[in-house]
Amino acid sequence: MAKQTLNLSRRERQLIEALYRLEEASVADVRDAIDDPPSYSSVRAMLTELVRKKKIAYRRDGKRYLYRPKAAREKVAKGMLNNLVANFFRGRASEAICALLEDDATQLSAEDIVRIKEQIKQAEAELTDE
Repeated sequence: MAKQTLNLSRRERQLIEALYRLEEASVADVRDAIDDPPSYSSVRAMLTELVRKKKIAYRRDGKRYLYRPKAAREKVAKGMLNNLVANFFRGRASEAICALLEDDATQLSAEDIVRIKEQIKQAEAELTDE
């Protein structure tokens, strides 16, 4: 899914990201949710194209259409993160993790740190099982 998402234009990705934030939205809602939006008709045309590409779905609500992403947010996020690690961190997850911690460590909660430590312990256990 990540490769498919990355094959979209920057504006198409922007629209899909807005839909993930909004969960379900009309053309006007999507347009309001993005920076420097194109015209209403351009947003409508791009959403129609994303439906054709099977990236989003829609349903009719009276006279308007409501759009939503087709793939689970977590699946797309993991795929995009894997692609980011591969392209910008030479495939090394540790480099990405360190970069995040260097920039955002002060924003971590105690629960975040516990979760990170648990994931590290799990990774260490998997290494010793091999």
